[in-house]
Amino acid sequence: MKKWTQLASAFVLACGFAVPVLAQDAALTTAVAAPTRDKANVARDPARHPYETLSFFGIKPTMTVVELVPEGGWYTEILAPYLREKGTLIGAGDPLTQDDEGFYTRMFKKLLDSNPAVYDKVKMGVFQPSKKKFDFAKDSSIDMVLTFRNVHNWVNKGDEDVRAAFKAVFASLKSGGVFGVVDHRLPAGMRQAPDARGGYVHEAYVIRLAEEAGFKLAAKSEVNANPKDLADYHNGVWSLPPTFANGNHNRARYAEIGESDRMTLKFVKP
Repeated sequence: MKKWTQLASAFVLACGFAVPVLAQDAALTTAVAAPTRDKANVARDPARHPYETLSFFGIKPTMTVVELVPEGGWYTEILAPYLREKGTLIGAGDPLTQDDEGFYTRMFKKLLDSNPAVYDKVKMGVFQPSKKKFDFAKDSSIDMVLTFRNVHNWVNKGDEDVRAAFKAVFASLKSGGVFGVVDHRLPAGMRQAPDARGGYVHEAYVIRLAEEAGFKLAAKSEVNANPKDLADYHNGVWSLPPTFANGNHNRARYAEIGESDRMTLKFVKP
């Protein structure tokens, strides 16, 4: 996690104006520094900026928050202790089945079972755009929905699954609720594959579909930007760390580039 002096000087683009990040959240600082976090996950903090990202979205410890498709729970490790006493965390993914379809949900359940003192209050729900199954919250009941690097996975059928996902998120949020999106960003001048097979999507594409679902773009941040990422690799974004999908081929080059360039978008339900 960056020092607070660095965070205080960070700026985000909000409604066309530069807006400074304000008061420090001591509870969030504690959650990011929690000793229960996996050491490999902590090592990625300089690339994923969890404190700065969640602060940008405006998270508060009293909120009811949905994390979409949490898989292994990189962000869950932070969100669960942060929301445990005063708020609610819901992890929403595929139904908990024993087939391949439920693999990531079983992975998430394994995390929750590993430490009841941290994860005992985390709830689970169904969020499955490919089957149009959404059962994670009542309409207009949620303060914040977060998705980290998932939108590109919903583009397998073009816009269809993304539209369904955004519509379900919109329905779940209270008026004034926040939808926070982080994903791998494709340069505007490059063509987006219909199925986003390389893992990258245009920022303008995400904004357009979110606005069509009824959201208003409240702000965008460059906290997860990486100008070294050119998004032109043989195995797409997975060529970069931490995956290194090309093995030792150009590994030093990919390590020097670092993790992907990511959009960080804050939408609000009017």
